[in-house]
Amino acid sequence: MEPTGDYPLFGGAFSAILPPGAIDVSDLRPVPDNQEVFCHPVTDQSLIVELLELQAHVGGEAAARYHFEDVGGVQGARAVQVESVRPLSLENLALRSCCQEAWVLSGKQQVAKDVTLYQALLRLPQYQTDLLLTFNQPPPDNRSSLGPESLSPPPWSLGDFEQLVASLTLHDPNIFGPQ
Repeated sequence: MEPTGDYPLFGGAFSAILPPGAIDVSDLRPVPDNQEVFCHPVTDQSLIVELLELQAHVGGEAAARYHFEDVGGVQGARAVQVESVRPLSLENLALRSCCQEAWVLSGKQQVAKDVTLYQALLRLPQYQTDLLLTFNQPPPDNRSSLGPESLSPPPWSLGDFEQLVASLTLHDPNIFGPQ
């Protein structure tokens, strides 16, 4: 199964390449207007694209840590642990023309189970927006198996997440309101 090219996000204001088999969670349950959420058809993996208010009081690596800890708080995590934070090269991003800085973070959060999270933070100060992309990667032994492996797409990889981040493209800046 090939990746889904140029999948429209936020009513077509953005698009991105999604990994094989991505299911739009908004077809299954309500999703907040500032989020696009996708799940894997077999594993417990998920991808979230969020438009958040720019947190101008934190910058650089601290901004990535701020959003990671904020997500942990919202999810009621008993523990959060940042494993690494590194800058993301703007040259590789479709959003490079409007992204001032980008960071990628990996860490673990202990919610109902231990989940590894990868987050990419793309800062768009001209739109007063922090764009947060999250890849939730549960441990392999917590993945459900709903059918024969040969019939389902393989689990998503970090490469699938990196492709999503790199391919995210802005088509309509009006999504951010009047500038």
